[in-house]
Amino acid sequence: MKFGCDAGNGVCRVVEVRVCTDLLSGQARSFENLKKGIAMKNGTSERRQELKNRQQAPLATPTDLAAAGVKEIAGAMNAILADVFALYLKTKHFHWHMSGAHFRDYHLLLDEQADQLFAMTDPMAERVRKIGATTITSIGHIAKLQRVEDNDAVYVEPADMLAELCEDNKNMAARLREAHEVCEAHKDLATASLIEVWIDETERRTWFLFESGRRELTGGH
Repeated sequence: MKFGCDAGNGVCRVVEVRVCTDLLSGQARSFENLKKGIAMKNGTSERRQELKNRQQAPLATPTDLAAAGVKEIAGAMNAILADVFALYLKTKHFHWHMSGAHFRDYHLLLDEQADQLFAMTDPMAERVRKIGATTITSIGHIAKLQRVEDNDAVYVEPADMLAELCEDNKNMAARLREAHEVCEAHKDLATASLIEVWIDETERRTWFLFESGRRELTGGH
């Protein structure tokens, strides 16, 4: 307590000032708020770390294949998968921008080939996941891995379209054979058997493109 006197009317009175009490009370509230802030910060940090750990956790599908084999097979197959997506889009690009006397035949041929390429992508990606690895995640990921060169030209001569796709498919068949050797080396018979089918399909596309291209160069004779 603090005693005071009112000089105006000469009457003394007691003025109770709770300085210490208020000060201590304010300090207590500040301390409690500080504890709550720290707790909230720690809780947020813990949640962030938990989320980060979940994101970084390996998608470890059980497999009897050795880890080194899985890594090598996945590397080969993901690169081919990127090539398939790139070749699919190029084939559709040429399908959409086809012109000339044989427009209908080539337009339909490339549409059929694009469908076949797209049908390869899901089994190929799932094969990589089945052996415990991860696969393509984005367009950017495809761009980093693809070996097939893009063609951004709006107009390309029909004969050049067929020749370019023919060469791309021939190169893909060669890369599929290389991947087949990798799978055989690590006894991944399931992936190897799928690759054999994809090689056959790729060789068929190459054949049709080559023969159609000869027709284009000889004027249809």
